[in-house]
Amino acid sequence: MEQTNTIITEVEGSVGIITFNRPDVSNAVNLEMLNDTSYQIQTWEYDDNIRAIILKGNANFFAAGIDIPELSQEISQQSLALKAWQDEFAKIANCSKPLIAAVSGYALGIGCDIALACDIILASDSAQFGYPEVSIGMVPAFGSCSKLVKRIGKAKTMEAILTGKAISAEEASLAGLISRVVSLSDLSAEALKVAERIASLPYQAVMQAKETICQVENMNLQNGIELEAKSCRLSINTEEFRQMISQLAQKI
Repeated sequence: MEQTNTIITEVEGSVGIITFNRPDVSNAVNLEMLNDTSYQIQTWEYDDNIRAIILKGNANFFAAGIDIPELSQEISQQSLALKAWQDEFAKIANCSKPLIAAVSGYALGIGCDIALACDIILASDSAQFGYPEVSIGMVPAFGSCSKLVKRIGKAKTMEAILTGKAISAEEASLAGLISRVVSLSDLSAEALKVAERIASLPYQAVMQAKETICQVENMNLQNGIELEAKSCRLSINTEEFRQMISQLAQKI
């Protein structure tokens, strides 16, 4: 286990775990926290022993929005405010390995965006997802408008963004915003169980499947089907597949 000023990192087998650790400010996201998170994710990107990554907070806060004092100071000092934040956020969102968010308590603003950047979101029944940016006079800055419209539709996105009203874990699950709701007592263990399951599967196939799903999300149906077929052909031409199919054939 290692610790910086903002996060705790540990490894369980083939799973890397990042715990946001700014409890005195409800895990508000500052640039250092984004830097530490993106750096660790990029480090694990190049580590073949790490097959999946979990992001989590504490029982009450996954990440309660952007660090307002730091944002205020940055805005007063430069015209390109948030550019460095957006660059670091993109490094997290573009991770090629499976990302799993274990969300309990509040995931607000950029905290919610970090969760939505993950491939699988498990949430405790106390989780709340929301975007309070408009209430302080700004528009969300990390892609939430686009992501929410695609996932939950225009009407629900309008209500979430324009009112700042938080979405409960149950609502988020029914709307398809998250994967599923898990009891708080089981959340960390279930996230690890999911990550370990992914990590145990053929590595190249997992990576190819994630890449395919991310690409087809922004394609029309026919183009998506064609890309999936191409991805399948690539996967069955790997040594990994040949070994797996040979082993299965011997068992039949």
